[in-house]
Amino acid sequence: MYAEETNGIESERSFEPIEKDDLRRLASLAKNRLQKYFEQNKPPGRLYRDKLRLLCLCQGAAIHYLDSKHGIKDFDVWAFFPEAPEMPFPCRPLWKTDFGPSKFGYRAKDQDNFQGRRIDVLGRSIPWGDSNRPQEAVKNWLYNRKNVSSRLLSMKPVIVIYPEEICGEIIYEP
Repeated sequence: MYAEETNGIESERSFEPIEKDDLRRLASLAKNRLQKYFEQNKPPGRLYRDKLRLLCLCQGAAIHYLDSKHGIKDFDVWAFFPEAPEMPFPCRPLWKTDFGPSKFGYRAKDQDNFQGRRIDVLGRSIPWGDSNRPQEAVKNWLYNRKNVSSRLLSMKPVIVIYPEEICGEIIYEP
């Protein structure tokens, strides 16, 4: 069954195009992974559980979403929250989850025994300012480049995958 679902594809990079349904699946998987974190970690969970404003596809997979030529090693999904005055969202953790069997196949070099491509989920609380639009807050954070994460992310496109009504929107392109 597994080989049929993934077409038996093991490769360093997948060149299958990323479609809107794939973005929706990424958002769902990333939200589930974040929920597990919130359930296990009381202070950040209590403060940030209901404050997720934006999930974005970043790095190489975001390039691939736009050109279908770059290829996908893994999916990098960033979660953005308005800063809580009590404490920032922990910025160091990296949570991994499995995209599962799909057209993207799997990468044998991943040591996590995933059936599909690895999804790296990272989170950041950022200054929200006067913006009512989460896209603007993230753009401002990227343009200001005050930390390593914003500098690195600003080198590649940033694509919204959640909320649904703006899924697929390009909010940043260098």
